[in-house]
Amino acid sequence: MIFYSIIKKKNHNDFYDKFHDECGIFGVYSPKNIDTFTLIQFGLFALQHRGQEACGFSVLRDGYIISHKNEGLVLDFFRKISNDECYNGNAVIGHTRYSTEGGQSKKNIQPFFGVNSFGKSTISIVHNGNLVNAKIIRNKLESEGINFISEYSDSEVILRLIQKYLLEFGNSLKKAIKKTTLDIIGAYSVIVLMNDQIAAFRDPNGIRPLCYGLLNKSTYIFSSETCGIDSVGGIYVRDVFPGEIIIVNNKSIKFYFFTKKVKKRICSFEYIYFSRPDSLIENLSVYKIREKSGEKLYNQYPVKADVVIGVPDSGVPAAIGYSKASGIPFKPILVKNKYIGRSFILPKKEMREKIVNLKLNPILYEIKGKKIVIIDDSIVRGTTSKRLVTILRKAGAKEIHFRSASPPIIAPCYLGVNTPNKEDLISYNIEKHSIKNLLNVDSLEFLSMDNLLEILGGKNYCFGCFTENYPVDKKNCII
Repeated sequence: MIFYSIIKKKNHNDFYDKFHDECGIFGVYSPKNIDTFTLIQFGLFALQHRGQEACGFSVLRDGYIISHKNEGLVLDFFRKISNDECYNGNAVIGHTRYSTEGGQSKKNIQPFFGVNSFGKSTISIVHNGNLVNAKIIRNKLESEGINFISEYSDSEVILRLIQKYLLEFGNSLKKAIKKTTLDIIGAYSVIVLMNDQIAAFRDPNGIRPLCYGLLNKSTYIFSSETCGIDSVGGIYVRDVFPGEIIIVNNKSIKFYFFTKKVKKRICSFEYIYFSRPDSLIENLSVYKIREKSGEKLYNQYPVKADVVIGVPDSGVPAAIGYSKASGIPFKPILVKNKYIGRSFILPKKEMREKIVNLKLNPILYEIKGKKIVIIDDSIVRGTTSKRLVTILRKAGAKEIHFRSASPPIIAPCYLGVNTPNKEDLISYNIEKHSIKNLLNVDSLEFLSMDNLLEILGGKNYCFGCFTENYPVDKKNCII
């Protein structure tokens, strides 16, 4: 999810120089009682890379929902919870969250849930994506007397709409979701828990990922990525189709489409950076896509060098692909401190400039006097890339050839990714030769759009950050 009013005010120069996906979602349903506490812990841990600021879950137990959520990493969060009987039931949904600075109120942590007149929670949702018309809908609902708990979350907007239409349609979750999708515009992958049933649905463009699998013949799993299904020993079945609703209860699983106007446009950056390399997204291997991008980079721009290195973690498969195509040996020269997450933020400029040294440190004797090809998944603002080059220069690199495994990023994302303003994007402001000089490298090249299209196998993706053409009309954006 994205917090739309914060994005307007936030100075993104305070963020680490990467795109940030906003969250991961996970859910399990069984007609029988299962170890929901362990399953949700494993599932959310597998999706930790999608959000590292907070997490939470809702368990369906004896017809009612019990929720628990807090700030922190998944393992830290679960260490503080005792695995007692109240967290075991027959269904559970959960969420990992990356928040923007200033949006870290506990009121905004998912899942969001609704209560009945007796104060019992009867519905809960988790959401990945961003509604571009969330503020308009929230204002309308508030004018109708509907109260909100969160400060800025569009995810709660989805919940309150579903609750409103449940009253209209006599508690029919299918009809309530269908009516909700007529109101909301943007990117949304959602899991809903209610009345001994679980539902999952995806926007008509399928911008953010969502898949489902089986743990056994009657236990269903929903996850942002297949690595979540793998983590609990499940079997991946397929991705939830764009515009599809899947509803599971103790008798059946049913599939519906809430619109015929479906146009598959999943975010291309899921393959470039967000997703885990061991995941399948839309039945494509994330690792293979990244490796192919490295191969294409060499075919585009061959260079003579002594060694190829990748910026951990998402730049490494591309570096391996570049090495395979070129014959230049790949070496894991950059050592990553795995205990610093993607969301690591430092408030002072002088400390931010040292973060690269803290997160990545080179093996010096492998660099001195060498001609190096360094490959990263992307270049966003350029600050991280510049610091990496400085580290390599100080280590005695003879030549540095920088390669980006994605095309130049010229536009922000409005559909579920926390990105800098357009003016902060280095490729929006500066031509390639000037970026090369700014980074102090001997050559600089980006993966071409033609090669990215070839690697992904077509145009059915969102390339908004590379082209400024979005599957959802950004005129509707409230940013």
